[in-house]
Amino acid sequence: MDLSVAAAHVLGDAGAFESSVGRRGRPVAVVGRDPRASGEFLEAAVVAGLASSGVDVLRLGVLPTPAVAYLTSALGADLGVMISASHNPAPDNGIKFFARGGYKLPDEVENDIEQRLDEKWIRPVGAAVGRVRDAYGEADRYVSHLLETLPGRLDGLRVIVDCAHGAAHMVAPEALLRAGAVVETIGAAPDGLNINEGVGSTHLDALRAAVVERGADAGIAYDGDADRCLAVTASGEVIDGDQIMVVLALAMHSAGTLAQDTVVATIMSNLGFKQALTKAGLQMVETAVGDRYVLSAMKAGGYNLGGEQSGHVVMLDHATTGDGLLTSLHLLAEVARSGRSLAELASVMTRLPQVLVNVRDVSKAKAATSQELAAAVADAERALGDGGRVLIRPSGTEPMVRVMVEAESQDEAETIAAKLAEVVRTTCA
Repeated sequence: MDLSVAAAHVLGDAGAFESSVGRRGRPVAVVGRDPRASGEFLEAAVVAGLASSGVDVLRLGVLPTPAVAYLTSALGADLGVMISASHNPAPDNGIKFFARGGYKLPDEVENDIEQRLDEKWIRPVGAAVGRVRDAYGEADRYVSHLLETLPGRLDGLRVIVDCAHGAAHMVAPEALLRAGAVVETIGAAPDGLNINEGVGSTHLDALRAAVVERGADAGIAYDGDADRCLAVTASGEVIDGDQIMVVLALAMHSAGTLAQDTVVATIMSNLGFKQALTKAGLQMVETAVGDRYVLSAMKAGGYNLGGEQSGHVVMLDHATTGDGLLTSLHLLAEVARSGRSLAELASVMTRLPQVLVNVRDVSKAKAATSQELAAAVADAERALGDGGRVLIRPSGTEPMVRVMVEAESQDEAETIAAKLAEVVRTTCA
């Protein structure tokens, strides 16, 4: 969400109110941010809102979102607050809340907070107001936690890390160095305005070029708040979240740590992902698009690995949310352990050509009930057979329907996607 300073202050009040429910004594909150210029004063507003509401605040400074989630749990805090707009450009900003234990707040709790924004209540005074202290040194606790999860060291690996001029610019290189890798960085000089600008997991060209030019074994790219990562092979090939999850799943299966031999992923994961798991004798549970749905399914089913094609990977044995640093460390640990290149490890999955067409200004309701569209989809699925799939998905926020087609060839995927998109346009206007 976009925020004004006043809104941030009020949200701090509402978050404080929520954190105090069911607790005796003074609640504690941890607050972190990414390096955006606006984060400096939004942090001040949120901290003021919390402290003036009777909450003691630990100000963590610039840290990744998953670090804030981890420290919410590790420090026994009642509330975690992260000020970040993730992979968005510098002018954007937002707030994420974490409940006790470091999990993202459920929808119903977020709704409760929204409803309480204008609620009147008596503020504490005197000794009852919260106190604020800096806790920047807690970054080391997070890095140490990451290293303790590793099955082995990264000695001998030369890695280039793209920190997106974001929240991981200090802790990511430190973690990799302490794990034994030889590390070079790009996108590690934030100035408050350059976050995600031409670098990071949404802009991989700079990292691809740097890996090839410098002869590195691999490249890792985080987004602005480092809750996700993508990778690059020594030859500059991009390794997406699906491929990363396959590598991790096979490594965990081999080690006997993959719960129920199952991985949780969204309906947008490439069909090649499911095919690779099936070939290895593993299972896949599908969810709606969104990390909260992945996490919900993981918790409900007792699974410990899940994520999205974007590189948002949840390793539930070690983290309560997607963690780009954790993911990258375990991915590189498998490279080091196996003695195989990242390209070799990722080659167990063949990405099918995937085409996505956004059909705008159409009725999502009509798309859900159109018999003509249903018939066209059935025809396409028969033509694709086991070598492809079709997904028609309404946008959650716009009058738009997304048509996704995977096929054994790019031409086939494009042809079928174009035909289905035209059906959507003509029948769902």
